[in-house]
Amino acid sequence: MRAVIQRVSRASVSVDDAVTGAITGPGLLVFIGITHDDDAAVVEYIARKIAELRIFDEEKSATEINAPILVVSQFTLYGSTKKGRRPSWVAAAPGPVAAPLVDAVADSLRARGLPVATGQFGAHMQVELINDGPVTILLDTASS
Repeated sequence: MRAVIQRVSRASVSVDDAVTGAITGPGLLVFIGITHDDDAAVVEYIARKIAELRIFDEEKSATEINAPILVVSQFTLYGSTKKGRRPSWVAAAPGPVAAPLVDAVADSLRARGLPVATGQFGAHMQVELINDGPVTILLDTASS
């Protein structure tokens, strides 16, 4: 699993000009990519890291300040550009595998008491954000 975490002042995601999720920060926008061998243990690891990263003022975590989180699925995090000019998506898990795991990440963050909004899995989404800092962190369970 890969997660791109951005500390934001605000963020929203829209599908067909309708907002499906929005947060006002300080908070986190988290793009999640799922690969074929991800499972419940990986979900819990990523959710814990997202919730406990000390990336807010005074080295506080999202859990400590009850920061809202916007979770957006993004299969392109597993795009490979090693060959040619067209990215390969073979490392990205298919929708029936990935969708429940993205939902599980959001649910695990909610279970930690955090307010969570989401995008719409598989939809063409427009994401707007104000990156705060900027702070952008990449988590990859294959190298963590």
